[in-house]
Amino acid sequence: MNRLTKTMEAFIFWSRWLQAPLYLGLIVAQGVYVYQFMHELAHLVTKTGTLTESEVMLIVLGLIDVVMIANLLLMVTIGGYETFVSRLDLDGHPDQPEWLSHVNAGVLKVKLAIALISISSIHLLRTFINAPHVEDRVIITQVTIHAAFLLSAIAIAYTDKIMMQAIAARQSSQH
Repeated sequence: MNRLTKTMEAFIFWSRWLQAPLYLGLIVAQGVYVYQFMHELAHLVTKTGTLTESEVMLIVLGLIDVVMIANLLLMVTIGGYETFVSRLDLDGHPDQPEWLSHVNAGVLKVKLAIALISISSIHLLRTFINAPHVEDRVIITQVTIHAAFLLSAIAIAYTDKIMMQAIAARQSSQH
């Protein structure tokens, strides 16, 4: 029975590698966002002088939105791979992201929640700038979604804080 258990545990542990293609897929998705960014940037540059200030602002906010989503993809790809699949051998690498040295599932969740709030804020700002052309129900829906993101992020951060305090208390009682 011990040999069967060890084999099963080794197989379960190996199964984490099934996530690797998912992270590779996110890299491909990031490539799509790079293409989208360049397309929008080319549109902005070629139309310079013919666009109104509001149109320029909307295009620039679209570019910022693409960058923030790409940052989110990068964070999920690197952080998720490091947390759930395998350690990245980056010690001493000059380009290692600062946040990667202390990433775990809790930190990743909070960072993702903050990124989603930032992306939602950009969408909301675009809607407010374009408000005369947007239905009231769309604005109300987007504000409600943004508020839900905010409340979710607060709940995630608070839950993570409680868990960290419980772990610290347990560790200090063991010493």
